[in-house]
Amino acid sequence: MITVPPFLLKRLYVKGSLRNNGQGFQFEMKNTLGSGYGNELLPLAVDDREVPRESSYFVLDKEEIPFAAVSKERPFTLAMNTICTVTVKGVRLAEGPHRIRFSFVAQGLGTLSFEVTDMVGENPAG
Repeated sequence: MITVPPFLLKRLYVKGSLRNNGQGFQFEMKNTLGSGYGNELLPLAVDDREVPRESSYFVLDKEEIPFAAVSKERPFTLAMNTICTVTVKGVRLAEGPHRIRFSFVAQGLGTLSFEVTDMVGENPAG
């Protein structure tokens, strides 16, 4: 089985994009690695605490899709050079650095995961 090292997967994360919003917090991901898709999005972890999947969404082409809706029939895909916003509702982050772990299951690759540390920035929209 092919493996993808976490240091490569970290390049999906848009550094400096972590911020609180009106419903919780958000960050951005941009695919600069190549085509691929996830059959399942696993719960995010913030500072080693798991966030319920029911609170996590990704926004792509103005459509908000819950993590729990991702499946083999409806995979998570992120085309090259496309940005998606990951939002978590009901959780606000304190100022300062936070560790975010993003994990997913990709067909033929198994479970892939990466962790980044970013500072909470200000969201001018709220």
